[in-house]
Amino acid sequence: MKKILLVGAVALFASVNAQETETVGFNKGNTFMTGAVGYSSQKEGDFKNDSFTIAPSVGYFVTSNVAVGARLEYMNATATTKVLDKEFKNKSDVFTAGLFGRYYWMPASRFSIFSELNVNYATAKTTVDNGIGGTIDSKANGFGFGIAPGVNYFLSKNFALEASVGILNYSSVKPDADGAESTENFNIGLNLRDISLGLVYKF
Repeated sequence: MKKILLVGAVALFASVNAQETETVGFNKGNTFMTGAVGYSSQKEGDFKNDSFTIAPSVGYFVTSNVAVGARLEYMNATATTKVLDKEFKNKSDVFTAGLFGRYYWMPASRFSIFSELNVNYATAKTTVDNGIGGTIDSKANGFGFGIAPGVNYFLSKNFALEASVGILNYSSVKPDADGAESTENFNIGLNLRDISLGLVYKF
């Protein structure tokens, strides 16, 4: 009797495990959406800085381990300061569009690791209060690429938590003005400020 119960328990575990493998995780042909929404506010004396970011992404598994996708991002930042009881505001709007490719290890399991290569193009507009009742507008354009490893953990068949961190980033930004020169920036290494957290929906 004990042997029968043991065999039955093993068979039940194998059946549940097989069903989980079929329903949880990523497979070829899956489409997923992910993204992040963030708000931050910093105040120090008469200076205050508020920023809002929204960054949706969509990806598609062309093979069981490789996914390709596209990403959009919008960020709005407003810096406010007071001088002699007069308030000045500087505003920035940044739009980013990019493409990415990912390679996944163990994509068909509840927990998976991936490595992402991304390329992005951005355009920014900044409005500065000139202090005499008017404003000065400036624009800039730039591009960049980065490498970001990450992890996924499925909470259910369709929803997963995602975390990634940029370990290599390059960007080049050029003001939209005659004679302006580009500013280049290159970073490599682990920076906790570059950690991104999000929720993934698979369908």
